[in-house]
Amino acid sequence: MNVKKAARFTVAINAMQVAAMIAVLVYTVLHAPTEGRHIEIAAIAVALLIVTWGAILDIREALNADRIVEQTRMLEEANRQLEALNITLRKQRHDFMNHLQVVFSLLELGDSDEAMKYVESVYGDIKRTGSALKTAIPAVNALIAAKRQDCEAQGIALALHISSPWQGLPVPGWEMCRVLGNLIDNAREALSEDPERPDKRIDLTIDETPGAFLFRVGNNGPAIPPQLHGRIFQLGFTTKSDGHGSGLSIVEDIVRDYGGEISVTSERDCTVFSGSIPKQVKTAQS
Repeated sequence: MNVKKAARFTVAINAMQVAAMIAVLVYTVLHAPTEGRHIEIAAIAVALLIVTWGAILDIREALNADRIVEQTRMLEEANRQLEALNITLRKQRHDFMNHLQVVFSLLELGDSDEAMKYVESVYGDIKRTGSALKTAIPAVNALIAAKRQDCEAQGIALALHISSPWQGLPVPGWEMCRVLGNLIDNAREALSEDPERPDKRIDLTIDETPGAFLFRVGNNGPAIPPQLHGRIFQLGFTTKSDGHGSGLSIVEDIVRDYGGEISVTSERDCTVFSGSIPKQVKTAQS
């Protein structure tokens, strides 16, 4: 069952019912005989109120159901990423033991130069996984590991600049994954518009100040035209023929729900989305 379509259908049907009752009320006011008109109008007005109240309840429940389904989907995605990271770490532990055996054997044979070359060859893989485990939020760590693999598969370098563990971040991990995931995907799509670029790069920065948690996602793809900067976070706005224009709108909604801010700067070969979340904030959800 497509809950999103069902929610839209519920909203549409209830809106039509309310509109029909309003039309009946207007028709009665304009065309009903004078005698007894006030009784008919009162009856229709009461019916209109009942239909409107029922419509409000139905629409609210439909929207809540849609929101719960979306949250469930994101939780499932976060769980999938955590499972993938766990598998990667188990594989690396197994590989690490094998690497140690090889290095030990080379040293035992007295071939220290070959041992050094071998260590250097595997150091990059170990460092890449380790660098994605610097935050205190498992879901974010899993997301970063998954997005790094996706980027590498597309020939894009995802550079991490993590100088804060984000300990105490007020945003739930799965919601922060929606923020970072949408921004990274947006950067990947921007770079895909320039297939000839040889050095495609995305920079993810995670930092904090005494008063706020900070994040930045930048890429060296084509610049966003200045006239679009004010519309880029609007729901439905997209420059892609197959896009839905909801990703950046979701990002802004989540950030603002927790009292934060997000902005974009863009010039040739440098587009950066910068956001902040206050450490002490009364959220819209509390």
